[in-house]
Amino acid sequence: MTSTEARIAPHDAPSFQALPSDPLDGWRDVPRRGRGFSLRTLIVLRWLTILGQSAAILTAHQGLHFPLPLWPCLIVIAVSAAVNVGAMARVRRLEASLPDGKQTAIHLGFDIFQLGVLLALTGGLENPFCLLLVAPVTIAAAALPARQALMLGVLALVAVGLLFFWSEPLPWRPYEDFHLPLLYRLGMAMALVTGVVFTAGYAWRVAADAEKLELALATTQDVLQREQRLAALGGLAAAAAHELGTPLATIQVVAKELQRASAPDSDAAEDAALILQQAERCRGILTQLSQQPEGDDALYADVSLKALLEEVVEPHRGFDLAFDVLVRTPPGQPAPRVRRLPEVIHGLSTLVENAADFAAATVRVQAVVDAGWIEIDILDDGPGFSSDILPRLGEPYVTSRPQGKARQALAAQIAAATRPSRRRAPAAVDAPIAPSQGGMGLGFFIARTLLERTGGSVSVGQGLPQPGVASDARIAPRGARVAVRWARPALEVAA
Repeated sequence: MTSTEARIAPHDAPSFQALPSDPLDGWRDVPRRGRGFSLRTLIVLRWLTILGQSAAILTAHQGLHFPLPLWPCLIVIAVSAAVNVGAMARVRRLEASLPDGKQTAIHLGFDIFQLGVLLALTGGLENPFCLLLVAPVTIAAAALPARQALMLGVLALVAVGLLFFWSEPLPWRPYEDFHLPLLYRLGMAMALVTGVVFTAGYAWRVAADAEKLELALATTQDVLQREQRLAALGGLAAAAAHELGTPLATIQVVAKELQRASAPDSDAAEDAALILQQAERCRGILTQLSQQPEGDDALYADVSLKALLEEVVEPHRGFDLAFDVLVRTPPGQPAPRVRRLPEVIHGLSTLVENAADFAAATVRVQAVVDAGWIEIDILDDGPGFSSDILPRLGEPYVTSRPQGKARQALAAQIAAATRPSRRRAPAAVDAPIAPSQGGMGLGFFIARTLLERTGGSVSVGQGLPQPGVASDARIAPRGARVAVRWARPALEVAA
């Protein structure tokens, strides 16, 4: 787990939350993926509309010789063309290839208004082309958020109401009058209202189902991608363990020969001892990487929750840090026994390692048990989360980890081993060195994936309260807090 991956926003911020147990939970709260059309698409659609309206007007006036108010109709169409020309000029100035919901709503609202005026000049609800009022509302229901689609639907219904009460007579053949009865016009108005509402509702439902499927597909792809990355990392780790075994054995042989050839209290003997110590540690790490679990009962044995936390913390003790391990249960209830899953142990150990690298004096690992959940919190009093890594949180190979305590201790041992005898500090050579990810940017990615695989959800926030001011609500706590939460059946061993 690295600083780039771990130092993020407070726990109550929406910057990061693990995937829910059901990936589709809360899909209605996610912003709609269909957020309108691009301006280029709207321009093309409007040019097609202008061509169709012009052809209908000129055909009725010149071909059928209907007494249309030609110039007012052409002026309305020309206004639409002018708006489209202005939109084309904006496309040249701005990047308008991406969908824009607000822009789409404005243009569709103008199209409803322009079509309503044109219908008012050519017969209103008696004009069979009044059916076209349904089209903009249907597009809005399929492509825009609910509020904007509802506003456009109301605008279309208002246009239907105005056309019912006022419009120019329907153009007809010369010397003939064509008047539809009031009941028929009322039926046309009701048909339009029903068509707008039903078609828009149907389009909204279909778009919502498509959006749900799109979200499910994106969630599945994200999970599969992380699983593939983790599987690839496992294969690389096994290959590295195999390839590094031979050079590591050579290093150990040479170091033993150097140790035998050197005087017991000489600098060379101490250097060879240090090399052997680190080579043995590397061999242990490579052995763990190359092992393939095959259903070993010990790995899946049940242990007490406190023992699990102690096992996670134990490899990181030995520095100038205080490790507090706590288990809180409801009054009168014992701590539950949990499954000793390797994913849980490795994931929590990585989180504890990160906390130890950044803590100033204290790391607290506490488990809180209630009726339905088991939550394990890892808190430190270090610098806390940084917002500069929020966009890349959880990505592999992303790191800005400084020299942590583990590598500082290793550097101190190497420096002590290379000093002259009169200034060397032999005690520092034998100081324990905690395992470290080395700042490759894989720790948090691996830990999160492993813990989520066991059914846990990961969240982050602020760490421990500042010393002496814990009771002051105005003083924000410092440090980092990483919480992992499981439903009790996912982790607890049934009695």
